[in-house]
Amino acid sequence: MFEKDQIREHMEVIGADGTHLGTVDHVDGDRIKLTRQDSGDGRHHYISTGLVAEIEGDTVRLSATGANAVLLEEEEEG
Repeated sequence: MFEKDQIREHMEVIGADGTHLGTVDHVDGDRIKLTRQDSGDGRHHYISTGLVAEIEGDTVRLSATGANAVLLEEEEEG
């Protein structure tokens, strides 16, 4: 099990299949805010911390594959 405070800025976020999904900007409540550089549309995207399977060094591995995790991303409001 992991604690949210283990998730730090600049960690890589990958899917269960190893697909790079983004880089952590910071944790915002129960969501991981990803940096804009990885978004493709210049906006922040969010991933629920409920999708985190484990933390390995500087990598956050999700329980969903990359393709499925992208479908579960949320965009910033506004």
